[in-house]
Amino acid sequence: MKKKDRQPKQYTRLTHPLVRDANGTLRQATWDEALERAAAGFRRATDTYGPDAFAMLSCARATNEMNYVAQKFTRVVMGTNNVDSCNRTCHAPSVAGLSAAFGSGGGTSSYEEVEHTDLILMWGSNARFAHPIFFHHVLKGIRNGARMYAVDPRRTSTAEWAEGWLGLDVGTDIPPAHAMGREIIHAGLVNRSFVERATTGFAEYAELVEPWTLSAAEKVTGVPAAAIRELAHAYAGAERAQLCWTLGITEHHNGTDNVRALINLSLLTGHVGRYGAGVQPLRGQNNVQGGGDMGAIPNRLPGFQDILDPAARGKFERTWRTVIQPRYGMTLTEMFEAMESRELRAVYCIGENPAQSEADSEQAMRRLAALDHLVVQDIFLTKTAQMADVVLPATAAWAETDGTTTNSERRVQRVRAAVQPPGEAREDIDIICALAQRFGHDWKFADSESVWNELRSLSPDHYGMTYDRLEEHQGLQWPCPDTDRLPSTFLHARLWETDPERRGPAAPFGLVAHDPPVDLTDEDYPLRLTTGRRLDSYNTGVQSGSFASPLRRGEYIELCPEDAAAYGVEVGEEVRVSSRRGAVTAPVWVDAGLRPGLAFMTMHFPDEVDTNQLTIEANCPIAGTAEFKASAIRIEKLVPAWT
Repeated sequence: MKKKDRQPKQYTRLTHPLVRDANGTLRQATWDEALERAAAGFRRATDTYGPDAFAMLSCARATNEMNYVAQKFTRVVMGTNNVDSCNRTCHAPSVAGLSAAFGSGGGTSSYEEVEHTDLILMWGSNARFAHPIFFHHVLKGIRNGARMYAVDPRRTSTAEWAEGWLGLDVGTDIPPAHAMGREIIHAGLVNRSFVERATTGFAEYAELVEPWTLSAAEKVTGVPAAAIRELAHAYAGAERAQLCWTLGITEHHNGTDNVRALINLSLLTGHVGRYGAGVQPLRGQNNVQGGGDMGAIPNRLPGFQDILDPAARGKFERTWRTVIQPRYGMTLTEMFEAMESRELRAVYCIGENPAQSEADSEQAMRRLAALDHLVVQDIFLTKTAQMADVVLPATAAWAETDGTTTNSERRVQRVRAAVQPPGEAREDIDIICALAQRFGHDWKFADSESVWNELRSLSPDHYGMTYDRLEEHQGLQWPCPDTDRLPSTFLHARLWETDPERRGPAAPFGLVAHDPPVDLTDEDYPLRLTTGRRLDSYNTGVQSGSFASPLRRGEYIELCPEDAAAYGVEVGEEVRVSSRRGAVTAPVWVDAGLRPGLAFMTMHFPDEVDTNQLTIEANCPIAGTAEFKASAIRIEKLVPAWT
């Protein structure tokens, strides 16, 4: 039987503002009416319940300048730090882990360094599908002689290029990392001079990993002890090594601990702070890094300056002529919990689709529906926009807007408008400023460059990045504090300084423990579902689903050949997939890269197969990221009705 194609819903561009009428229907409106309705709802919520009844969801696909203005609107106009973005859904554990170890939340290396390293360790990342541009650099590195290892529950297309694949059980990343650390210590492969000079907590770390023998890790992970030992010696023995990860590490209830466990390996071997040696979280959307850099997060002002720091707050307060609350705002996770408790009443959502991207999507939609006021600013009428009281048509950052974006290697690059937006769609910055004006704030930003210059004046990491310099050098990496010097391609070279004053704070080892997935498998739910991305599709499918693709097959559940045979299903046959939270119907696809007991799905086609009805809202307590990667499920073959 051939597999039935399930093509995604076709979304059309928003071209006019929409407001919800007395009958509950979204109807076309003028900009004045829509902006007045949006502002009135925000004012009503904050006047009645206080400023923290408002929250902003900013956009990881929009420009740095938009994210800067969005967080400024939240803090200056609405008087709260409740601003976050989909960074919380994916890479918040990376930011938290890197910040705890090194003091900043960006990857330490540049893409080009992967071409000139000796070993590439891809952990929890199918970069060939999820980060194809970066993977071109990986392939160049392999052609230049680099060895690559992949640690992943699936034998992905990325793993096919690897010298070794460690196929571990989902949610068991810390045991092999600890076993590698123990083996490196016992084999005498520790970079002692680096550890003694640049780190703290080594003795405690050595004690922590001591129980994790190679055989102990094998029992927990399913990875042969010999494979773990081989990887430990290869990584520690390399002159330069790059350790890269993505959502296979972060989208767990202990995602920050996973990140810390990997960073420990770089500290143990000195594979950080040198050209060709570093740790690199690979970002999936074009400006996830930039959104956080611009302060569209609840605990940091632009340039990752801590809101609790009086000096940092004072600088922004003087420029913005306002008082900033000296406390952290709500994370995206906490926002949805606050919707449930009715503590949060009004949300301004720009370019995000949480109705379909949040774990346990049925619960997420119920919480969104409970809001008093929801304003969505987007380019399509997403599932979230369909629930809104006001819909504001914006421009597409990649084709219709001027500004900058920041990629995974911290490189800020210019983007330029190439086409006119359709209908009455307006630039995001103009919309936000028009709303601010209705609250008495007359922000006279002439263009995106004027926004950027205000940001530069407040963020030392970006001060040296004028538009002219970004043009001249085709992008610059932060930190770039000077206008007359080029920044370094990698971070934390200071750790190699012999002078303690120049070296600065030491990097602490993270003392983290293995904690298995929350959603346990059992007789009723015997399969482990993990989720991820496909090459030609994008997030909830709103953008990538609106054009034809010869690669697209719609959504399906992937099983290994053994499980497909055990359940008596063939490619294309429909099955009911159930978790403890919900159920969906999906056709089967067979993938020999999966091991028995493991299934795989994506969230790219939620209008046809809403995978996030199955996933669990078990969140990392540090970063707030949900455990998308480890849900317990069962499948039942659907018997066709006879007619």
